Amino acid sequence: MADKCELWLLDRTYDHSEFSDIRGLMELKKKSGLKISVCLPTLNVASTVGAIIRVFRTELMERYPLVDQLAIIDSRSSDGTAEIAREEGAEVYYDDEIFPFLEPASGKGEALWKSQHVLNGDIIAWIDSDILNPHPRFVYGIVGPLLAYPDINYVKGFYERPILEGEVWKKTGGGRVTELVVRPMFNLFFPELSGLIQPLSGEYAGRRPVLESIPFFTEYGVESGLLIDIYRKYGLNAIAQVDLEIRQHQNQSIEKLAMMSFGVQQALFRRLGDTGKIEIIEEPDTTFRIVRHLYGAREIEKFLINVVERPPILEIKEYREKDRIEDDRGKSK
Repeated sequence: MADKCELWLLDRTYDHSEFSDIRGLMELKKKSGLKISVCLPTLNVASTVGAIIRVFRTELMERYPLVDQLAIIDSRSSDGTAEIAREEGAEVYYDDEIFPFLEPASGKGEALWKSQHVLNGDIIAWIDSDILNPHPRFVYGIVGPLLAYPDINYVKGFYERPILEGEVWKKTGGGRVTELVVRPMFNLFFPELSGLIQPLSGEYAGRRPVLESIPFFTEYGVESGLLIDIYRKYGLNAIAQVDLEIRQHQNQSIEKLAMMSFGVQQALFRRLGDTGKIEIIEEPDTTFRIVRHLYGAREIEKFLINVVERPPILEIKEYREKDRIEDDRGKSK
């Protein structure tokens, strides 16, 4: 007998081609009265962000008005990323200007959590900003199931992830943190989620009320944390995944992947402790140490990677007071 994970895989896995009729998606959107926001978290991606925004704007806003808002949430890029995005027609927001009264945090998860405050869509799609082969399927593929199936609340993209070695693309080799860190942990402690082909993929979309109700981890703990928390609160069948075919991007060095893994594991162990699956008897260290061999001597270089858990954004008074929030969803008195 198939287990829960296998049944979910059969029932909740789609291909982007099933949602390629963009006119049909526009009709579904019109009937539902929903608005769609697309947001790219950015940090020094001047070489890629312009082409991505251009494809989404021309194909999904001008040719087919499926997307209502196209924005970036920038972490103070120093290479002209924000200027390029603005020239290509995207709205530009800086994460450090949103909720400046909060204790500062950093990283991708922080930017995504704060972006909810400036995005106005009923469906929010986040797309990584380092894609080398941008295509409209990266958007319509993940918003399609949300428009077509009212019982789906959150959609993850997956794809082949070729890796660039020299000047040659090898068919596989990407997604190393997923295969070496997250997949083993999910199989050990959250086996129902082990059918997620790429739980750390950077292309995903969700319904605003669901995203508003879920805490976000900062840094690279955000993806695994969202999956666990949406699963716990809304059930496995609220999640779906879509094959987006192929995604090319500049692959990270082993050192960068190790730092990413360190952040992901902080989020995972936090949830394991919260759910009673393990007992955390000592607060984990958030300093990542790398041994360097320089000029015949060995030294330790230290990096502070402190993953912070941001509360559901509906708990932030300044967010609740925005005009778009209805009274029955917690508008401030």
